[in-house]
Amino acid sequence: MEHRHLTHQDFTLAAIDDVISRGRWEDWANLRRAALDDRSILDKIDQVCQPYLGDPYAQRYHFWSHYVEAHRTVA
Repeated sequence: MEHRHLTHQDFTLAAIDDVISRGRWEDWANLRRAALDDRSILDKIDQVCQPYLGDPYAQRYHFWSHYVEAHRTVA
């Protein structure tokens, strides 16, 4: 899936938000691989998720926030 904010495969904050909110399984797998290759992407994911954590229905953002938390402790 081509994401509107994903230019030249850079994971900007807008691109990460787009992948989380509109992405499919393959898009999430690509974001995961990018985060494992470049740990600074974990910080970006966390930054994108923070505003949504007060909303119990924003489950995609809760998932990614927990993912970041789990992988920061591993690193």
